Amino acid sequence: MSREAVIVDVVRTPSGRGKPGGLLSGVHPVDLLAGVLTAVVGRNGLDPVLIDDVIGGCVSQIGEQSYNTVRSAVLAAGFPHSVPGTTIDRQCGSSQQAAAFAAQGVLAGAYDIVVACGVESMSRVPLGSSIAGQNPYGERLATRYPDGLVGQGVSAELIAARNGFTREELDAFSAESHERAASAVRRGAFDREIVAVEGVDSLVDETVRAGTTPERLAGLAPSFRTDRLAARFPEIGWLITPGNSSPLTDAASAALIMSSERAASLGLAPRARFHSFAVAGSDPLLMLTGVLPVTRAVLDRSGLRLADIDAYEVNEAFAPVPLLWRREFDADPARLNPLGGAIALGHALGSSGTRLLATLVNHLEATGGRYGLQTMCEGGGMANATIIERI
Repeated sequence: MSREAVIVDVVRTPSGRGKPGGLLSGVHPVDLLAGVLTAVVGRNGLDPVLIDDVIGGCVSQIGEQSYNTVRSAVLAAGFPHSVPGTTIDRQCGSSQQAAAFAAQGVLAGAYDIVVACGVESMSRVPLGSSIAGQNPYGERLATRYPDGLVGQGVSAELIAARNGFTREELDAFSAESHERAASAVRRGAFDREIVAVEGVDSLVDETVRAGTTPERLAGLAPSFRTDRLAARFPEIGWLITPGNSSPLTDAASAALIMSSERAASLGLAPRARFHSFAVAGSDPLLMLTGVLPVTRAVLDRSGLRLADIDAYEVNEAFAPVPLLWRREFDADPARLNPLGGAIALGHALGSSGTRLLATLVNHLEATGGRYGLQTMCEGGGMANATIIERI
C-alpha cells in the first residue's frame, strides 16, 4: 500500500494590518509563529518530540525575521531541542511550498510527522527591507533583461492592460472579496481555523472591510505610476490601487502533516490528503501569470478536470490575477475564493500558503466538497499549485 500524506489540522492567526498600530504589530514574528506551532500541536494532543521537522516560509528574512526564524519559533514554542526547523523563501508561495516539501517528505518515507508553517510581520519588517539597499540581481541577470524588471504592482498593471481588464472590473471583484469575507466572518466560517495570539484580544481579521463597494474603491488613486514607468509602458492605464490589491499584512499559520499510518497509530483523524503538486516558472516581467501554467500542470498530474474541483483558492495578490485565471479556465465564479481572498483577508507573504490551505480545508468540510485547488503567483515569475482531497 502506497503512503499517503494527510492534513490532521491547520490553523492561523487573524490577519493584522501590516503597519504600525496594526492588530499584531506589537508581536515579534518569532512569537507570532511560535503561537500557531503551539496551537496546532496542543489542540491535537501531540507530543512535539514526535515531530521530524518544521518547515516554514518567510520572505523578508532580515532583522527580526532573520537567523532561521522558524528554528527560533520552534524553540520559542517550547518544543524539545531535538525538533529541527528550516526557513524557506519561494516568495509569496513560501509556506505553500513548505507544505509541499513536508507532504513530499512524508510520501517519500523521509518523515512521519512534519509541521509546515509560515510567518510575515510586514509592520515590523517592511516589504523590500531584505534588499538592504543593495542590488539583488547582479550583472548577468541585468544583461539578460537590459530594460530592467519591475515590481509586482507594475506586473499587475501590465496584466490588466494586455488582457483588457477595466478599473470597474477590478474594483467590482475586490468589493466582492470583502463582501464574501465579511459574510464568512458573520456566520463563523473562520472560527475553526483562527487561533488566539497571546496578548491580543481579537480573533477577527483586521483587514476585512465590511461595506466596501465599487463606488468607494473608485475614488482611490493608482499606486504604482511614475513618469519613467509611464514612458516605458504607454499601454498601461494605471488601474491598480490599494483597493484592488492585497494589503500589507501581519500573520502566521501552521499545518500538521503526517503519514496516514502515523495518524491512525496516534488516534488522530485526518481532515484531508494531499492529492497532487506542481510548481512552474513564468516570465519574470509578467511574474504573476505563473498561476496559468501551474494550474494546467497540476490538473494534468492529478488526472482531474477543473469541473471536478469543488473550490479553488487563487491568491488575490492583485485583482487581475484571479480574474485572468478565471477567464483562462472558464472557472465558476462561485467556487473561486468563496470566502473572499487576500484583497480582504490579507497577504502576509510567508504565511499565505498555509493560510489558504486552512481556509480551503474548512470550506470543503463545511460544504461537503471533495477536491480543492490552491495556487499562488510568486515574485520572480513562479507559481505553486496544490490539490487536496477532503477525507
